[in-house]
Amino acid sequence: MDFFLYDSVKKEKVRLEPIKEGEVSIYVCGPTVYDDAHLGHARSALSFDLLKRVLTALGYKVTLAKNFTDIDDKIINKMEQSGKSLQEITSFYIKRYLEDMQALGVQRADIEPKATESLDAIEDLVKKLLENGCAYKSKSGDIYFDVSKDKKYGTISSMKQEEEQTQSRIQTNQEKKNPKDFALWKVCKDRRYCFQSNLTMGRPGWHIECSAMIAKHFQGNENYCIDIHAGGADLLFPHHENEAAQTRCALKKEIAKYWMHNGFVQIDGEKMSKSLGNSFFLKDALKVYDGELLRYYLISVHYRNNFNFNEEDLLSAKKRLDKLYRLKKRLLNTKTSKANEEFKQELLKALSDDLNTSKALALIDEFIAKANEKLDKEPKNKVFKQEVVATIQFINEVLGIGTKDAITWFQQGITQAEKEKIEKLIQKRSEAKKAKDYALADTIRDELKQMGIAIMDTPSGTIWEKI
Repeated sequence: MDFFLYDSVKKEKVRLEPIKEGEVSIYVCGPTVYDDAHLGHARSALSFDLLKRVLTALGYKVTLAKNFTDIDDKIINKMEQSGKSLQEITSFYIKRYLEDMQALGVQRADIEPKATESLDAIEDLVKKLLENGCAYKSKSGDIYFDVSKDKKYGTISSMKQEEEQTQSRIQTNQEKKNPKDFALWKVCKDRRYCFQSNLTMGRPGWHIECSAMIAKHFQGNENYCIDIHAGGADLLFPHHENEAAQTRCALKKEIAKYWMHNGFVQIDGEKMSKSLGNSFFLKDALKVYDGELLRYYLISVHYRNNFNFNEEDLLSAKKRLDKLYRLKKRLLNTKTSKANEEFKQELLKALSDDLNTSKALALIDEFIAKANEKLDKEPKNKVFKQEVVATIQFINEVLGIGTKDAITWFQQGITQAEKEKIEKLIQKRSEAKKAKDYALADTIRDELKQMGIAIMDTPSGTIWEKI
């Protein structure tokens, strides 16, 4: 089955034709690790986690790299404010990021390079640019990329070099030949923020690290370093534009064959921005909502569209996801067989159309409805039950939803103390039934109901859930 993606540079949907048949290489721009992850980070991570899952399901061997920017002005500011070392800050926030992503069901990247562990590759790339005249040293010793040397500069973001809007986004610097020239290597004197290299004592610029990491970890071919370069739409310019330019000039080939960008996250219609004070940290969202619910909600809107985060839509998403878990709960202790092939193909076809999650989730809704209808008519059809279980497992693998225990899913929002009280009441009810004290058993059932708890007696015992 062919996979079609929307190429941000070509501005059209194209068929994926990998550099190497049967294999796909993906590089995703990861976080700058000076603070906790927010919903913007989650949106990007989920979008390209889904991309990898779908391509894998289609039979491709996928290698995904996602970097950590662990040296940056924002990190230095954090060091000065906190008194902590670079290693202390970055290791702490990398750990926190990975924990948050795990809660969302985001699979670990195959390669997780760090800027501080890629200095040799960065130095090699900067040297190439100096040697071929595409970079220059300023009077202070900083090394800049000369934008005028790249005739294709602007083709990634479709921004012309002479545009005033573009010029206004670049801070003026008297040491630059051109306002849009950007730093490859920065000289610094404070050893806490610097690294020894054959260039100078200093640290890398932001844009160079991604080009260097891609060159280090991917072989590519004579035309491209990797198949797909991905990231948030905010990175298109200047970050991805600059990455493409320096790679073109240093390696004489394009950094990526295809470009994919996910949309922004908004909260109640307002673009998420720390300067506006409405940044929604993922750690806070996870205290209130289950990670898989957040995953389902965030992938329910197509990755290229801007996402308007609001509680009303999130609760509606939970009702849809609950239906999948209700079906899963209905099939407790059922063995698995093979997923329904027709459904598998329909789901993959939808997701192969530039990750059309809206259609994919609609197909899942339809599958749930039909499965329940048939189970109502044929409650003892073991072959069908096993097929449904296998189909749910396929949904788990491709979309990362419906992966949790169906019983505990419906016990969310209950404290440990409340759970202990519920279990004691259920045990007391069980003893009353054994003693044939049905009046007491009914009284306990009513008490649980008043607590917002529904119970169901099964051959393997009584199970409960939050109403």
